[in-house]
Amino acid sequence: MPTTGERFERAVQIMARLRAPDGCPWDREQTFDTIKPYTLEETYEVLEAIDNRDWPELTGELGDLLLQVLFYSQMAREQGHFSVDDVLDRLADKLVDRHPHVFGDVEADTPAEVLRNWEALKALEKEKKKRLASDEMNVEQPEPPSVLASVSSKMPASMEAYKLSSRAAHVGFDWPEIEGLFEKLAEETAELRHELKAVSVPGPSGKGIAGSGKPHVSPELRERLEDEVGDLFFVLVNIARYLSLDPESALRKTNRKFKRRFQWMEKCLHARGRGPLQASMDELETLWQEAKRQEKQK
Repeated sequence: MPTTGERFERAVQIMARLRAPDGCPWDREQTFDTIKPYTLEETYEVLEAIDNRDWPELTGELGDLLLQVLFYSQMAREQGHFSVDDVLDRLADKLVDRHPHVFGDVEADTPAEVLRNWEALKALEKEKKKRLASDEMNVEQPEPPSVLASVSSKMPASMEAYKLSSRAAHVGFDWPEIEGLFEKLAEETAELRHELKAVSVPGPSGKGIAGSGKPHVSPELRERLEDEVGDLFFVLVNIARYLSLDPESALRKTNRKFKRRFQWMEKCLHARGRGPLQASMDELETLWQEAKRQEKQK
């Protein structure tokens, strides 16, 4: 039986072969930028497999995600930047350095203490890098970096909000209890409703479908509404964080639930020779409630 290391080395060699002059034309023409969309896609497919508790599927999706690491590392080696060995060394060193309660003499008996130590160590690492860079350039020591500096703006907005608020909470900027968040939610809801008083909404379309008529708003008002809706989302993300829930996972779960129930409604209507557009709002609501009741009975 091959070892884990041998299996990994085989995958690395296969990736190098695909990028070789006589390798795969498609693989050879890829760049860091062209591969980025696949990395994001594979990440979401991993998350979906986890949500579905589909272990055979997760095995394959994790392999696809690992392929992204091998692809980037091979391209970087070809350009002389780094290799997969450097990636592995960096990872191993980071795991050891950031777990002094396991590999050193630091104490951390709870997950919360581990997270506090983790954030403190990351801050020290960044400060050390800044200091070394300043010494090399012989320039004046810069201002200490923000605790939010390393939160990427490229990630999904709800994930970014979660990260930003978590970092702020680690340095004490947080609600002392969850009730304060619900008060903030009520405050932001009231502010949105106040702005909505200036919105001219077209009359009902006959179906009563939410959002079927686009409100007539000025660019200035639209910007204010966007701000208020964004504030609402941010508070909801903080409620999820306070409850140790992942807002992305929670919303994905609700999305799947909505899709499942709506498609059940469509099947019922199709059996009657109709579609949603031919059904009244009362009939759609009745079917929706029936879909919910059936799910609870399972």
